[in-house]
Amino acid sequence: MEQHARQERQLPSSAHQIETDDRTALVCKPRTKGGNSDLPSAGFNVINSIIGSGIIGLPYSMKEAGFPLGVLLLVGVAYITDYSIILLIKGGNLSGTNSYQELVNKSYGFIGYLILSILQFLYPFIAMISYNIITGDTLTKVFQTIPGVGPDNLLTYRQVIILCITIIFTLPMSLYRDIAKLAKVSFISLILTTVILIIVMIRTATLSPLVPKTENAWIFAKSNAIQAIGVMSFGDIFENYCRDDDLATFGRFCYGVTIILTFPIECFVTREVIANVFFSGTLTTILHVAVTVIVVAVATSISLVYDCLGIVLELNGILSATPLVFIIPTACYLKLSEERWNHSDNLISGLILTVGVLLMTVGFVMTILHPQECSHGKEMVYCFPNNASLYNSTLPPF
Repeated sequence: MEQHARQERQLPSSAHQIETDDRTALVCKPRTKGGNSDLPSAGFNVINSIIGSGIIGLPYSMKEAGFPLGVLLLVGVAYITDYSIILLIKGGNLSGTNSYQELVNKSYGFIGYLILSILQFLYPFIAMISYNIITGDTLTKVFQTIPGVGPDNLLTYRQVIILCITIIFTLPMSLYRDIAKLAKVSFISLILTTVILIIVMIRTATLSPLVPKTENAWIFAKSNAIQAIGVMSFGDIFENYCRDDDLATFGRFCYGVTIILTFPIECFVTREVIANVFFSGTLTTILHVAVTVIVVAVATSISLVYDCLGIVLELNGILSATPLVFIIPTACYLKLSEERWNHSDNLISGLILTVGVLLMTVGFVMTILHPQECSHGKEMVYCFPNNASLYNSTLPPF
């Protein structure tokens, strides 16, 4: 039945593609207006948006949940995400619609459509802010290792880095009307992600003897497991490496470039939502430029004045991603379903809906009561001079 539903109608295909990433959210991908995107180009963009930057944050969510439970949660969220997409397809068949927005509008009217649009806008918009912050924090550490770049150099100020990156790279790339033109940069981002993973594996082997043992490191579950679901994309693993580690510095550079190349895809999503809500899905050239500049400028301004988004990203995951992937698809299907209440799809949908509401409620309370620590550039114990000789001697040439 599920395969039949997939074949009957691919709900996200013609107008919108459904994106799920390391953030475990569903957001509406923009249409390629007047473009000629082929399958490889679309694939590079989708994969980049899914794992391009988020895979680096997975260790943080595992730490918050406990590794065994974290793995189970990751598998569970992946299953629920896949099932939610199937429900969207079935809901599209029942309602005669072919996009997420139309489905919600058909099921719950304009109010439901407006709520969905707000959530679809907020999730990638806050991601843009976090990308700027990560870029500023990461690349300043890279530039600090350049000979002659002292503490008073402009390249050591995160605000300067964010402004320069925005003006030179992210804004021009975000101004593209055709998302297919980002396929090449998405491909480059995927290559850099592979390089980053290799660097992390090397450092896992070389730094393990120097890392102090953590009490209850392999505990099955921790109290922050609920928060971990909402922050599957949060965390910068390169904060664990020393500043004088040349290999890690190269990894930071690759990570910064990956973030820069992923930023425009998020901007496409936010602009598409604005176009759908206020301009019937079509933007003139002037409006296209104006909306893009305003969205990028606001995101950049926020990232310039606020450099700690831990609690914001947690709330974003809990209050935006959770309803997008857990609540809204199941609520739409339950309202449109013509099956008996004890049908398997109705029962599973009701269970996912209940879990989603609980996650939102409990996760919000825990985030307020137990906000995440915000620290930048904190050197680990194994980076101190007493360990320097041992540390440097274990590094292989790169």
